Amino acid sequence: MPKPYYQSSKTQQKLWRKRLILFSALVVLVFSISLLVGYLKSGESARTAPVATETASHLSREVVLYFASSDGQTLIAETRAIQECQLDEDCLRDTILALISGPESGLVPILPASVVLRGVTVVDSLVNVDFSEELIAAHPGGTQSELLTVYGLADTLTVNFPHLRQLQILVEGSPVPTLKGHVDLRQPIYPDFSLVKEGLVPVGNLTNLPAERKE
Repeated sequence: MPKPYYQSSKTQQKLWRKRLILFSALVVLVFSISLLVGYLKSGESARTAPVATETASHLSREVVLYFASSDGQTLIAETRAIQECQLDEDCLRDTILALISGPESGLVPILPASVVLRGVTVVDSLVNVDFSEELIAAHPGGTQSELLTVYGLADTLTVNFPHLRQLQILVEGSPVPTLKGHVDLRQPIYPDFSLVKEGLVPVGNLTNLPAERKE
């Protein structure tokens, strides 16, 4: 005996209802999995990004800085780490700023702490370094002190950047004849490692190229 029509219709409705529930559950499951995968990926990116930034921020290079000895008679080298750089101007600027910040040991600064580095430019093998007026106004004066300032700066730049062999010191954007009347700055200065304490002079292709001195 055939089933009544209304029973067949109810059976089909139940079947479609079950299919709809299964389909909805499947959609919810797929959506949940997508959310979970996206969350895991974003969490992984958030964990790895700071590591990359931290690594990049800790890249550094070591430079040699010359400061005055405690008796104010010679130059003594001190190493310092500066941030890694690509352009000569950037590397020179960071090196000079480290020199201005002064020694970390018992040595004596060769540049006034109040001086401001206004700019650095490179033309072939010549480095133009522009300081604020404090380079002269705050300098202690004296022949030996002035020699240590000029050649400590020139030697520092050359020992770290051997392809740069001449230094022109500017004050407020203009050349100066001298700092305190003892070293002639009208022409570019060459490095002179004769003031470096014996046994601490760099070796290799760096040779003494003394500049004209006005004693």
